[in-house]
Amino acid sequence: MMRAGWTAQELLTTFESELQEVALGPGRQGQFDVWVNEQLIWSRKREGGFPELKVLKQRLRDVIAPQRDLGHSDKPSQS
Repeated sequence: MMRAGWTAQELLTTFESELQEVALGPGRQGQFDVWVNEQLIWSRKREGGFPELKVLKQRLRDVIAPQRDLGHSDKPSQS
């Protein structure tokens, strides 16, 4: 639940003018799904774990604000 709360805070901060709310619900251990306008953009069960925040922000952006630049979250990782 703490990781979900941190993720929600990060999404609200990044997309403060695009998002109206982020909802968290108790009681479903292990479930972590992210829905936008009835479109599933992340499922922990389907994807095999929690998303990297960068990846989740990119997927969310692609749905709600495709032209938006995410700054450092759009830069490729350096290995």
